[in-house]
Amino acid sequence: MTDRQNRQNRPKKLPALVVQKYGGSSVATSEKIKNVALRIKNRLEAGAPGGSKMAVVVSAMGKTTDGLIALAKEVSPSPPPREMDMLLATGEQVSAALLAMALRDAGVAATSRNAFQLGIETSGDHSNARIQDIDLSLLQRSFQENSVVVITGFQGVTPEGDLTTLGRGGSDTSAVAVAAKAVSAGIDAVCEIYSDVPGIFTCDPNKVPGARKLDYITYEEMLELASLGAKVLHMRSVELARKYGVTLYCASTFSEERGTYVVKELPEWLESPVVTGVTVARNQMKFVVKRIPGDGDVLCGIFHALALAGVNLDMISTAEDGDMSFLTFTALDGDAEAVVNAVSGCMNEKGLTGWAIEPGIPVTKVSAVGDGMNAATGVAGRVFAALRSLEVTIRGISTSDINISVLVDDERADEAVAALAKEFQLTTTDPQYAPLHTARTP
Repeated sequence: MTDRQNRQNRPKKLPALVVQKYGGSSVATSEKIKNVALRIKNRLEAGAPGGSKMAVVVSAMGKTTDGLIALAKEVSPSPPPREMDMLLATGEQVSAALLAMALRDAGVAATSRNAFQLGIETSGDHSNARIQDIDLSLLQRSFQENSVVVITGFQGVTPEGDLTTLGRGGSDTSAVAVAAKAVSAGIDAVCEIYSDVPGIFTCDPNKVPGARKLDYITYEEMLELASLGAKVLHMRSVELARKYGVTLYCASTFSEERGTYVVKELPEWLESPVVTGVTVARNQMKFVVKRIPGDGDVLCGIFHALALAGVNLDMISTAEDGDMSFLTFTALDGDAEAVVNAVSGCMNEKGLTGWAIEPGIPVTKVSAVGDGMNAATGVAGRVFAALRSLEVTIRGISTSDINISVLVDDERADEAVAALAKEFQLTTTDPQYAPLHTARTP
């Protein structure tokens, strides 16, 4: 990267508040917690943006959440959602308190705060709550005597005082929400997400050798990738960042390697690729409901029955054959029995005969995503040709302005990703790859 590009990479002005988030792998042991404390101290001593104050959001240590879920199942086969949230919220409280202790031992004035103490108000949807407000004055009060406020991620509290959790990856959303609340109050803020990966990649680097790390990715691309299976960032955290204009930075806790910025627009000097990244969503089942009346009433009934059964549908399409319709969709493989029962119940309720539902076929959704698709032609042809070259069967297709998704057999998914990575030059090992910049990632 040139000196000019390096200068352009720097923020035009330093934010008034830095919010950092450390994932479970970053605080998995007491030694790692001490290392995070030193990292924070060094950042403060080096002159952290925002002066001498930082908000730090933490996840539960390592596999603590998984352990608590298993413990609950030992006690009760169907633990009440409210009590599960009471239990799971303890994980982040442990890591927050330990990090505050480590910071104080390192000479940094720090305190830990949970959701109740910071007024992180959420909806009452246990295990999948949404943040509705944060009392910024409580955080500012905590900064009066402390350089660092360590905040429990993943949790909130309802107006009635019940603890809630935000779902897997919810600590990302907690961190972005704190930064977003500051921005909405007129305070410049940036949110930094630290984990055991050094940034966002074009493909899963564990599956695709040479997958490139991105320097920048847009909110829209990151949202699309997150919704299609990428697990780098919690999707709601990206939604919040886009809504309030919070710049996200994803990097590794364990190195000083430059990470990835998630931004509204790419820098002017950076060319937007046609495809920024490829991701997969596994554990999918494809269903086909055959020979149903095509008047729309039955389709509405089927969708209503599936919704009542709690089944999330994807890749929906219909085909007509005379006055009959064929409905195709995908759902998570764990919902297979619920799908069959819901559809059967609907058809029986309507007194219909002659219809059938194919047994679910295990499939994987492979998706190519890129803002550059908006201005490019022939992208779909390139996707299909790349898969055809390996004789990968396409069992379903869906598209948006910046995404082409295909369903393939589970056992061919990795080959499909590798083929698309090669076609769109997403790895450093591609013979034709000529880097326009040092890295780019979804």
